[in-house]
Amino acid sequence: MRLDKYLFCIRLLKSRTMAQALIAEGRTRIDGRRVEKTSEIVRVGSTITLPLRGAIRVIRVLGLPERRGPAPEARSHYAELGVDDGSGPQ
Repeated sequence: MRLDKYLFCIRLLKSRTMAQALIAEGRTRIDGRRVEKTSEIVRVGSTITLPLRGAIRVIRVLGLPERRGPAPEARSHYAELGVDDGSGPQ
């Protein structure tokens, strides 16, 4: 599944256009490798790192959704591995 479509379907972003703009900034990574295209393929087991709402989010892909469903369904397709808000160690 395309990265922009995946981020939209799991409800991290409100539209595919917003997902494409975020990816175009060049700070999104899949499995530690910088993503250069919005059409980059996401697979089950991939780790995605991206800047979102003032924090760095790290998620693991658990499944590939067939549609943009309700929030509980969307959350079942990824696991949150961490959020770094930039405040440093606590």
